[in-house]
Amino acid sequence: MIKRSTKMLALLTMSPFLLIACSGGESGSEESTEQDTLIFARGGDAVSLDPSEVTDNESENVAQSVLETLTTFAEGETTVEPMLASEWQESEDGLTHTFTLREGVKFHDGTDFNADAVAFNFDRWMNGSGDQFPMYGTVFGGYAGDEAHNIESVTAVDEFTVEIQLNRPQPTLLKDLALTPLSISSPAAIEEFGDDYRSNPVGTGPFVFQEWQPNERIALEKNDDYWIDGLPKLEEVIFRTIPDNSSRLNALLSGEVDLVAGLDSESHEQIEEEAGLELYSRPPLNLGYLGMTLTHEPFDDPLVRQALSHAVNKEAMVEAFFGEGAIPAKNVIPPAVEGYNDDIEPYAYDPERAKELLAEAGLPDGFSMELYAMPVSRPYMPDGAKVAEYLQSNFSDIGVDAEIVTFEWATYIEKAINGEADTFLLGWTGMNGDADNFIYTLLHGDNVGSTNSTQYDNPELNALLDQARIITDQEERNELYREAQVILHDDPPIIPLVHTSPSLAGKDNITGFDPHPTGRVMTSEIDFE
Repeated sequence: MIKRSTKMLALLTMSPFLLIACSGGESGSEESTEQDTLIFARGGDAVSLDPSEVTDNESENVAQSVLETLTTFAEGETTVEPMLASEWQESEDGLTHTFTLREGVKFHDGTDFNADAVAFNFDRWMNGSGDQFPMYGTVFGGYAGDEAHNIESVTAVDEFTVEIQLNRPQPTLLKDLALTPLSISSPAAIEEFGDDYRSNPVGTGPFVFQEWQPNERIALEKNDDYWIDGLPKLEEVIFRTIPDNSSRLNALLSGEVDLVAGLDSESHEQIEEEAGLELYSRPPLNLGYLGMTLTHEPFDDPLVRQALSHAVNKEAMVEAFFGEGAIPAKNVIPPAVEGYNDDIEPYAYDPERAKELLAEAGLPDGFSMELYAMPVSRPYMPDGAKVAEYLQSNFSDIGVDAEIVTFEWATYIEKAINGEADTFLLGWTGMNGDADNFIYTLLHGDNVGSTNSTQYDNPELNALLDQARIITDQEERNELYREAQVILHDDPPIIPLVHTSPSLAGKDNITGFDPHPTGRVMTSEIDFE
């Protein structure tokens, strides 16, 4: 086999992963005044602590301190660096990828990280389903036995060498392997805990899972045997759940927590003026949108979806509810992603045109629908309730009566994925900086029932996205994605609303914090001055 020289960086001085977390202190159930604990407050609780089961950031952000991936992203960027794999090679035909693993790494339960453990995890995922491991199927085109499944085999060549054999070239593979849902778990722990592994994660990361009090707190403690010398720098990380934005900010102002996510735009000036606090913004790599479920009438009619698209005054909405750096969205991918189609004209705010389209669809008097409002603050939508009320008002102007409903976060996601909503607010933060991660993940027909909550299945779009997954010329891929955006504009399953620069705030003595564009929360470098 001819090898192309793609041996990658052996791993510089170790800082492949800096990101976020929290300090100040809870230890067990008591408060501590020492600066060896980071307390990070967010709007919603995790759904599962096994990242392979989930697609939500609240779950993944905890898992990133406990489990690790074969590759990772550089600080502040989506370029690939080594993590549990120290180097790799790719065959000339792009089908065989050989990874050299780090030696001497242990899982938190004392078992060895090795090639057998990697193969075990892949075997678990590929023999699962979209209900069990949604992102695996999205990344690799399905599961064992599916025609589109792109992994032929994952083999432990020797103790520290893994070979991934693909059926087709996958230009995003190295970035895909950095995704949190493809973190490597302890095989022994999976076998020990069974279905309860989702509440007992065991990885190789800088922190060890300690306890989970649902809807209150998740506590992680320092991994004293972590494979990178000198890390982590903290003794403990606490993820606190504080659903209300104002309460979360007040907890920061009072010193109860150290770092918070999900800020109202009106809070920014207050934070900037407050002594001892600092405001952070992530680069915009996300989309907040209104999804329309095509299996519900009248959303099976593109005229209705176009009408709703014309009914939304995005400029006024963004100005009212989103902070500095947010821009109205016209496409599924943000402008910073390669393949963005800037030639597309956004749907103009035009209530009269919206009424005309409804009349053409046989609904001159409008219709009634449910509008799911997010119960938690997300980076792409700090206050889903306010946005839902704003959309409700816009739709009312064209004769559409939108009843706002909401649920607890895990239930909300489940209902949306299962196609139970008429319309729903959701969003996506780019996990690897590639257009595939937005368009294929959210809208390819193969992902209905997992990450495609609109139930949209357009053969023309599917074919373009499938083709873009197997060619390696980036400009050819970009052209396919530009064509895909035209299809989604003319036949819209979602109304793209906003791309944000998500804001966080924390104590100004926090060091080692990287507000990464992917939104990931990695805590190994976090410390206090």
